Amino acid sequence: MNRDWIEKDFYKTLEVADSASQEEIKKSYRKLAQKHHPDANPGDSAAEERFKEISEAYSILSDVEQRKEYDQVRRLAASGGFQGFGGGPGGGFGTGFGGQQVRVEDLQDLLGGMGGLGDLFGFGSRGGRSGPTRGSDLATELAIGFEDAAFGTETEVVLEGGASCSKCNGSGAEPGSTITTCPTCGGQGVVAQNQGFFSFSQPCGQCHGSGRLVEDKCSQCRGSGTENRRRVVKLRVPAGVKDGSTLRLRGKGAPGQFGGPSGDLMVRIRVAPSQRFGRRENDLTLKVPITYSEAALGTKIEVPTLNGGVKVKIPAGTPSGKTFRVRGKGISPERGRPGDLLVTVDVAVPKKLSRDEKKILEQLAGHETEDIRSHLR
Repeated sequence: MNRDWIEKDFYKTLEVADSASQEEIKKSYRKLAQKHHPDANPGDSAAEERFKEISEAYSILSDVEQRKEYDQVRRLAASGGFQGFGGGPGGGFGTGFGGQQVRVEDLQDLLGGMGGLGDLFGFGSRGGRSGPTRGSDLATELAIGFEDAAFGTETEVVLEGGASCSKCNGSGAEPGSTITTCPTCGGQGVVAQNQGFFSFSQPCGQCHGSGRLVEDKCSQCRGSGTENRRRVVKLRVPAGVKDGSTLRLRGKGAPGQFGGPSGDLMVRIRVAPSQRFGRRENDLTLKVPITYSEAALGTKIEVPTLNGGVKVKIPAGTPSGKTFRVRGKGISPERGRPGDLLVTVDVAVPKKLSRDEKKILEQLAGHETEDIRSHLR
C-alpha cells in the first residue's frame, strides 16, 4: 500500500464513479490521456502534471487486485482508521497515531501483517516492487538409469507452472499497446519520500515499481508477464553424475518481472540401481561366484564391465571374499580420475551333489592333510 492512496481520489481523477466497470475506467482513461498527453500540449506544464495524475490513477484502477486494495484503504480512511498518521512534525507520524484508536484486526487485514506496516513507512512490503525483479529458483527431480549416469546423457524435464506469457512474451502489454517510461520515477521504479527527519525510498506509486506504464495490459496474463503452462526444458547430464546430486540450469527457473532475469532450475538427480554393479564413488563393485575347484586350482574368468568383458586371473588357493582390482574399468567422469572395477569372488558351495561328485569329494577329504582349524585350539 502507498500512503498517497489515503489522500488521492483516483476515481475523481479519471472522472468516473467508484462503482464504474473496468471498461468504463479504460474508456475514460483513453479519452483523458489523449487530451492531456504532453505531445498534444507541448510546453504546457499543467497538462503534463494532469497526464501524470491520470496515468497514476489508471495504473491502480485498471488492476483488479490493486483496485480492491485501494478501495479497502479508502473505506478504512473514511471510518477514521488512519487519523493521526500524518499529524507529526515535519509531515512525520503523530505520537501514538494521533491519539486515535486503531483496531489491530483492521491493520492486519488491510496491510497483510507487519509487511504492510513496513510499506506504510516506506520500507516496502509483500506487494512492493522496485524495477526489474529476478525470477524465483525452481526445483524438480529427474530419474535416470545407471548407465546414463555413468556415461552421461541428454534428456529433458517437463515443468508445470509460471512461464513467460506466450502472448506478450513477458512484456505484460497487449500486443500493439504502448509501453512508456514512468514520468514520476523516470524509469527507476522508486521515489524518495520524506518522513520528518528521514528520507526513504519506496516503490513508485504510479508504476508500482516497474519503471514503466502500460496502456493496455495483456489480456492473457493480465499484465503480469507470466502465465501457468507446461514447458519442456532440455538438459545434459554429465558422465559420472551421482545419485542425489543437483544440477543447476541457469535462467531456466521462474521468469523475472519488468525485464528482470529468470531464476535458475535446480534438478536433483535420482539414479536407478544396477542389477549387476554396485558403486563406490567412481569405482564399480561386482560379485562373481567361482567353484571350489577354481578357487583351489586357480583359473581365469571373464567378468562384465560397462564396456564389454575383461579377463581376471584367479590364483590357486584364492579364499572366498577375495577382491581383485581391475584398474580403469570403473566410471570415467568428465572431470577427475577414472574409477576401477572391484571384483569380489564368492566360492559357491553346491546344494546338491551327483553320485560321482560325492564320491570324488569323499576321496578328496581322505587326502586332505592341512588342519584348517588348528588356530581354534
